[in-house]
Amino acid sequence: MNRKPPQSRTAVLRRSLLLLVVSTLALGGLVATSAPADAATNQFRGMNWAVLGDNFSKGPLVISGLSQTDSNATVRAKAKAVYDDMAAIGVNTVRLPINTHTVGTTWWNNYRGAIDAATERGFKVILAYWEDGAASGGKVTDYNAWNTMWSQVITTYGGNGNVYFEPMNEPHGYSSADWRNAAANWLSAHSSAARNRVLIGGTGFSQDLRDVCNDSRFSGTLFSFHYYTFFYGAMTYDAFRSHMQTRLGNCASRAVVTEYGAPMSNGLNYANASSTDNYVRYLRAVTQVMRDNQMGGTYWPGIGGKRTDGGGFDWYSMFSQSGSGTTIDLAVRNASGRDRVRYGWGL
Repeated sequence: MNRKPPQSRTAVLRRSLLLLVVSTLALGGLVATSAPADAATNQFRGMNWAVLGDNFSKGPLVISGLSQTDSNATVRAKAKAVYDDMAAIGVNTVRLPINTHTVGTTWWNNYRGAIDAATERGFKVILAYWEDGAASGGKVTDYNAWNTMWSQVITTYGGNGNVYFEPMNEPHGYSSADWRNAAANWLSAHSSAARNRVLIGGTGFSQDLRDVCNDSRFSGTLFSFHYYTFFYGAMTYDAFRSHMQTRLGNCASRAVVTEYGAPMSNGLNYANASSTDNYVRYLRAVTQVMRDNQMGGTYWPGIGGKRTDGGGFDWYSMFSQSGSGTTIDLAVRNASGRDRVRYGWGL
């Protein structure tokens, strides 16, 4: 039998110290690995694909470019064309609306083609509930319908890591306490939804994260944040930055700016740092805060949205839309606006 020679006391001490250091480093690595992955959200580089006329509807949601007579295959083909053109500017996320008149219907079976076409190409999809006949004035009025809708959605997409769930868009009908209770109840009712794939809207028009950020019931979730000029009026560039940062509270690392936007159809130069135009100051400020905090966002809208500017389209829309059949072509309306949005994403 071979036998190792006895170690000296010094050698034993050295070995013990080495093991202690290695163990400490390993433990540190384990702690770092198991910490919440909320250092940034800039993995979301997205656009809202909306109904032309906006997503507030008491009927099925038929987003711009689709027809309610489209089959699932047709929706997929149209969506693929849309996502091809969005991806060309760096988009990897789409935010899509749902409501109780869409989910669970024949149209839902076909509308899902837009969700599935996105996830199949590796896009992230944020499914957001828009106020419909089950809600009024920014407040859910039929919780059974709301929860039934979400149960169906989560049953279908809960196992798909690319699909995220936003319980309600702009819950402005609630007080802060009431909205936080409603959102916490949603989390309890839909506990199978992974918390790190749930976006809880801020208070008001999703415009203030401070109260939800400080509520321990939302530990592990993401937050949905909206910021527009029309919420607040004219400000300087520095004032916009400061104001937005204040409303993010301590949760910028968990926030996705799911709506922000400015006119893209009237030739504004968003590359002009000395501009006195309020929209230019605003968009430059928002995207700077996003970049500073490594925050992601879904611009409002990519296509669809409110009909404004007398042109039958939303003047905030990033893309003009053309084509026929399953061939949908998107063209950027404003190159400087596109570049500033990309800058906000960290590109």
